[in-house]
Amino acid sequence: MAFESLTDKLQNVFKKLRGKGKLSPQDVDEAMREVRLALLEADVNFKVVRSFVATVKERATGAEVMESLTPGQQVVKIVNEEMTALMGDNPSQINNAGRGPTVILMVGLQGSGKTTSSAKLARLYKKQGRRPMLVACDIYRPAAIKQLQVLGEQLDIPVFTLGDKASPADIAKGAYTEAERQALDLLIIDTAGRLHIDDGMMEELEILSAAVKPHEILLVVDGMTGQDAVKVTETFNERLEITGVILTKLDGDTRGGAALSVKAVTGKPIKFVGMGEKADALELFYPDRMASRILGMGDILSLIDKAQANVDMQKAQEMEQRMLKAELTFDDFLEQMQQMRNMGPLDQLLGMIPGAGKIKGMKDMQVSEKDMAHVEAIIRSMTPEERRRPHIINGSRRKRIAAGSGTGISDVNRLIKQFEQMQKMMKQFGQMGKNMGKRGIKLPF
Repeated sequence: MAFESLTDKLQNVFKKLRGKGKLSPQDVDEAMREVRLALLEADVNFKVVRSFVATVKERATGAEVMESLTPGQQVVKIVNEEMTALMGDNPSQINNAGRGPTVILMVGLQGSGKTTSSAKLARLYKKQGRRPMLVACDIYRPAAIKQLQVLGEQLDIPVFTLGDKASPADIAKGAYTEAERQALDLLIIDTAGRLHIDDGMMEELEILSAAVKPHEILLVVDGMTGQDAVKVTETFNERLEITGVILTKLDGDTRGGAALSVKAVTGKPIKFVGMGEKADALELFYPDRMASRILGMGDILSLIDKAQANVDMQKAQEMEQRMLKAELTFDDFLEQMQQMRNMGPLDQLLGMIPGAGKIKGMKDMQVSEKDMAHVEAIIRSMTPEERRRPHIINGSRRKRIAAGSGTGISDVNRLIKQFEQMQKMMKQFGQMGKNMGKRGIKLPF
């Protein structure tokens, strides 16, 4: 889970503070020492840590906190506010062209995820009604052009290429002309990377930038590289004047150093974050939501965004009514599971729920694709009648379902038992709602 180590350490600090009815300056000093150590271990830039801790400490020892009835909560609030400010306060939108296509130049080191991020960005804006085109300007890496073409085909987004013989500047200029001809409004240029920064790479990018005058130069950096990501950002910015950063692989970054350091050190905003390998795993970066997630306070707004984007709300409401009447079928169960899959990995979703990490057993809860595939195989091995009326599934039917799904009878029994328990629980909720409704009390579901 992203930032897991840092979140755990900060949560322990806050737990101690909340346990005190009154805070002394010594309590604050001790808490800030632990916060400083946690941030340094998370590979946050030491200058950023020093400034952050000094600011929080100054605010935390003020009268507003010391005289508060809930001083611990006030300190947590201050840490949340300062961490949000550290990452940029407000989300940064891309700069759009006044007329003609908006040009986004994607730059970065080899292996940072430029090509896949280019495709994800195109998909993100296509979903918002834009008309994007991808441009293959990486003429050096074997199969780079083919990779972009395959991604473009999967997402139904046009890819412009002149092969690997033309110069990147000529390819980009040709793409701009073609985008104007097709009335496309977004040009995303994938460029070549290197294993390390060198003059040849930078000169080529400078020529390319001068040729198309991009409205955005987005640096793609691997979020798992910590402070190295900050150094890369500084170096690229000196030569290209980048406008923002895309942090990739943030779903695997258990530390958080890059996310907390980039804006504070370079002044360049993080505009997008990559949260996985799927085509939809690129998100607009919200500093306040990220701070909340790092502090273990959840991220309900992002969870709602994911639900709205991936869940058919009308079907969800119909299913809710069936659940409360204990009429849920295995077909409903299968559909619900698919919608959850579309929203992303379960551990990411749990990380967005406030307090989920404190629930016993929740933190270690892992539902793999393999487990979900087994459940799906069992349900699909049932007849339509069995899915609608699970109570008819007797011993011989269970044996047939197990054989058809490649699982054991114990797996089938376990799933049916869990389903029956869920039915009973939903029936109780439904009855509770009816009883309270008679008394004029409405349940929030």
